Order: sequence, then structure tokens, then C-alpha cells
Amino acid sequence: MPDTADDAELLSSELLLRPLRTANAFEETVQRLLQTIRLGLAAPGTRLPPERELATLLDVSRDTLRDALAALADAGYVVVRRGRTGGTFIAEHPPRTPLGAEGRPVEDDGPTADVVDEVLAVRAVLEVGVARRLALRDLTAFDRDRLWQAFEACRDADQARYRVADSRLHLLLAELLGAPQVVTLMADSRMRVNELLDRIPILGPNIAHSNEQHEAIVSAILRGKPDEAARAMAEHIDGSEALLRGFFG
Repeated sequence: MPDTADDAELLSSELLLRPLRTANAFEETVQRLLQTIRLGLAAPGTRLPPERELATLLDVSRDTLRDALAALADAGYVVVRRGRTGGTFIAEHPPRTPLGAEGRPVEDDGPTADVVDEVLAVRAVLEVGVARRLALRDLTAFDRDRLWQAFEACRDADQARYRVADSRLHLLLAELLGAPQVVTLMADSRMRVNELLDRIPILGPNIAHSNEQHEAIVSAILRGKPDEAARAMAEHIDGSEALLRGFFG
């Protein structure tokens, strides 16, 4: 595929920073910012947009935004620096544990079988549907390049960056549908999937197999083959499911 799309344009760091739709402004602000950080839409050390701009993007008050940023700073996800070159920056090594009350990290004893079942069921329904529907769309040349390059970035990622690149590829599939609510659903699903995957080791053969499946998914979408795209995505998800069930029982 031609190399025309800039890597920074493959998936915007502001993809999830859209106006909120619930009455729980503080909680959802924390959620959106945390998704942006943990899904790798903005890299460690990246400065977030200025408060005024960020509050406008999320359509919340600056007080609500400050409260959310303060909670994330207390939890170790962001760092606030003062001065002319200051701002709010994503921590170089943000925590990987889930957030509990008041935005503080909590430890747990691992997922129950019911939790694993639910996460996998939601992922299967959502991502197979996204792959099928995207294969029916007439993508622009630019978006076709973005999709192929997102696959290549995932294929070429080292183990330390693989899950971030993997999440970016799957989120891009949702973005290219042009339905913001699907992006929100995909982000939530990927967060929950990654929380499970982060508890198991990264296995080289599994990564190689996943990359083969990613290529099959992307190729089918680009060739406009919805059944083939859905089948390839289902096989991809089945592989992850087998691995997770092997570790969690």
C-alpha cells in the first residue's frame, strides 16, 4: 500500500475527547481521559491540550475538568508542571491497575468467570459487526492508507508497544465507520479486554498469529468482502478467547 498517511494521523489523540452525554460529568471526564491514556492514543510524556481547549472538547466546566485532572494526578496517570513550558502531561509510567473510589488505583483478586464471559461476549458482538459493516463502506484512498498503515504499525511493533498498536488498529476500524457512539463502545470494550490481557504474558507465537489475522481482516475490508472480514475477525477473537480462558479457566 502507498505510504501517504502520516503516522500521527492514523488515529487522533483527540478521538475520545468529544462532548459528554451524561449527567455524571466528573466520572465520564475521568473515564474519557483514562481511556485516552491507557489505550495509547497519547504517548507517555505527551502534553494534554490546555484546560480551556480540553474543557471545550469535552463540553464540561473547567472546574469539573480540574477535578478530574487532579484525581488522575493523585492516581499517578498525569503530571502537572508549572511555568512557561508547563501543563498537564501523561505520566511516563502510568499505573496499570483499575481505578476505584475517587479515582485511586485499587488492587483486586483477578477477574471472575462471569466477568471474562461478559467481556468476551461484548467484544465478539461489537468487533465482528464493525468488521462486516466497514467492509461494506466505500472508503476514501486516504482512509484505506490509514487502515493499512495501522496494520503495519501493529505488525512491526515490539512487545512493549504491541498492545497499544493493537488497540489503535481496532479503534481505527470503529472510527472509519463514522459513528461516534461505536467508537465509544469500542474504547470501553478495548479497555476491558486490555485489563484481561495485561494479566497474562505476551506470547511471541500468539502475536505472530494475531498479525496474520489482522492482515486477513484488513485485506478483506479493503477488498469489500463483508463475510470474509467478519469471519477473519471472529477467528481473531476466538484466538484471544482461547488464550484468556486458558489462563483464567
